[in-house]
Amino acid sequence: MWVSTTDLDPPGTMSYPGVMRAVAALLATVLVAACGDPAAPSTHPLWSDGTHLRDAEDRTVILRGINARIAGVFDVTFADGRTALEPLPALTPADCTRMRQLGLDLLRLPINWSGIEPTDGQFDESYLARVDAAVQCAAAAGLLVIIDLHQDGYSKEIGEDGAPLWAIQPPPTMLLGGPLTDLGERRLSAQVLAAFRTFFAAEDPSGLQARYHAMLSHVAAHWADDPAVIGFELFNEPIASDTELAAFQTAGASAVRASAPDKLVFFEPSSVRNLTDFATKAAAPFPVSGAVYAPHVYTFVFQANQTAFQTATPAELEPSVLGTREEAAAWRTPLFIGEFGVGPNPADPQTDLWMRTAAQLHDRYFASDAFWVWKEQSQGSWGVFDHDDATGVWTERPQVVGWISRVHAARIAGTPLAIESSPAGDAIRVEIAPGSHATAPNLIYVPERFAATTRARCDGDEVATQRDPATGLVEINCGGVVEVLP
Repeated sequence: MWVSTTDLDPPGTMSYPGVMRAVAALLATVLVAACGDPAAPSTHPLWSDGTHLRDAEDRTVILRGINARIAGVFDVTFADGRTALEPLPALTPADCTRMRQLGLDLLRLPINWSGIEPTDGQFDESYLARVDAAVQCAAAAGLLVIIDLHQDGYSKEIGEDGAPLWAIQPPPTMLLGGPLTDLGERRLSAQVLAAFRTFFAAEDPSGLQARYHAMLSHVAAHWADDPAVIGFELFNEPIASDTELAAFQTAGASAVRASAPDKLVFFEPSSVRNLTDFATKAAAPFPVSGAVYAPHVYTFVFQANQTAFQTATPAELEPSVLGTREEAAAWRTPLFIGEFGVGPNPADPQTDLWMRTAAQLHDRYFASDAFWVWKEQSQGSWGVFDHDDATGVWTERPQVVGWISRVHAARIAGTPLAIESSPAGDAIRVEIAPGSHATAPNLIYVPERFAATTRARCDGDEVATQRDPATGLVEINCGGVVEVLP
């Protein structure tokens, strides 16, 4: 066989056979417990079987997505003369088309409460129309969308984005403006932390959670029947205790499902996980159907001392991603890593190791994901593109394109027992559980740079394939072991 531990990983790093035996046992337990889930298959276009996302043909879905902060949608401007916090790019049809060409099939779209409801009880439909323009851009290119209720530093008035001014309690002692050069300080400022404590307080004494859930309900209703929108993310990177989050997320998920019963609900652990790499495992399944666990993974990336990042091995990066799968299994939900990534640095080989390892691990643990971020001309200037401030021109970064545009399994015709990809992203092996074979073909994405030499096998036998030039997808009819080889 082509695949082996030494083929896929540097010697002495990830141990594929042992790890996957443990994961297969874990998922088998979860699948048995999930059978008969009343949520399945009510959501569209995707639904949850309690472990994986599925499509209408009952194929397992592994999403490869991107985050995009968009001018006019990511709300960082002020009407009172304060300088905008940061410049943001527009989203154009060319952007959406290029995302799809790179093999991305999902847009995680951050939107803000301050844009939706700038005045208490009054929803800004013109803002929702701008969000909808981004959704339709994605849909026209063949991308699915998650509407992400986003915040950083609680609110643009005191942090970067999130809540409107009227929803900050206690009232701010100082309103802030741009340019945003101190986000780290703002996120931990006294007024930001006080606002989080008020918002997430048990039993909602401020009434802010109830208003937020009413806003969620309005947003969910707006896209309840849109086939491009697969669901709604309740709150980006919350700062709250597990008990506070459980109450808030259960109520929020119920509000979304009441307004959009056919959509998925994405929920995160506390943002502390971004630094600690682990979250508390649930003692019971998530209480609302159609839920998806959506942590972020930035292992060692934001530590003040960068020694751990610079010396990290694949074996040291693996536990955090394995932890996300175990946490999702405890919730009895699929796994979607809603943010991950590092800043581009072609001179530093460690950034390549981090990103290549992340891609392999996301395959290995059946995690859908969304890279942070498409375009960024502020803060750390992360993203797929470099921006020339003098000319305004965006230029693709080959290093980042190589990170995110890899051979990957987009649809699997059955239940996967194992997925393993090569470090270079030019090969993949998918093993499908006997007896779970769906009739629709497997869909494997192959980047243009590998298209001329790629070949495929089913159960060891070579099979003829044809790559769709518009999507990069290759159909392979196989219910056993699928391999795409360089």
